[in-house]
Amino acid sequence: MVQGKLAWRVGRLAEVRDETPTARTLVLDVPGWPGHLAGQHVDVRLTAEDGYSTTRTYSIAAPADGERVEITVQRVPGGEVSPFLTEVFAPGDPVELRGPVGGWFVWRPASRDPVLLVAGGAGIVPLMAMVRARRQAGSRTPFKLLYSVRTPEDVYYAGELRRPEAGLDVTFVYSRKGPADWPGEPHRIGVADVNNAGWPAEFAPQCFVCGPTGFVEAVANILVALGHAPRRVKTERFGPSGS
Repeated sequence: MVQGKLAWRVGRLAEVRDETPTARTLVLDVPGWPGHLAGQHVDVRLTAEDGYSTTRTYSIAAPADGERVEITVQRVPGGEVSPFLTEVFAPGDPVELRGPVGGWFVWRPASRDPVLLVAGGAGIVPLMAMVRARRQAGSRTPFKLLYSVRTPEDVYYAGELRRPEAGLDVTFVYSRKGPADWPGEPHRIGVADVNNAGWPAEFAPQCFVCGPTGFVEAVANILVALGHAPRRVKTERFGPSGS
């Protein structure tokens, strides 16, 4: 058995929170969890009674908090794992986890550089862990979050993100339908959005971009075109999922 952070551990579901009609946060108690950094992810393994097992990777949605791990799962119709985790998995049920995984796409509270977070859809999950890590640490590092979603109903953590928070600016972009009081027409995120909602390149912010592959590539190219150093632009992407 592999020891350390890459060992499989058995966690149990402690509570759930519905984020949207199709996304649910799972709060897990994982004895022996070694802790993690905001931006890291975890492997989740399900094993059926006949021994068949399958593994999926999910971003961690909250900073380290003892032996607790939070993930947010988007239900994919016809998927093999996500319908179970969002519809069947109940408090007290066990699940295997391995991690934390990843050391590049992380934010550390000791950092004082301004931060720009750009999320597309479910890509908000690891970025929300950074927002919460900042709050948990009492950090004054200035954050800007640019969050692109299809409609207001698709916003994860909506109530939390709409509460004013000193040093955190949140801007939403809607690609299909915006709320009645939203100034503008629905559109895909573009140069003007990144330029207006982000930091000037001369501020040398840390930029974290997460979302579907096409979204991430477009935003990363925009940031570089606006003068941000490529090494300051960290990306995390996901393609079509069968989960």
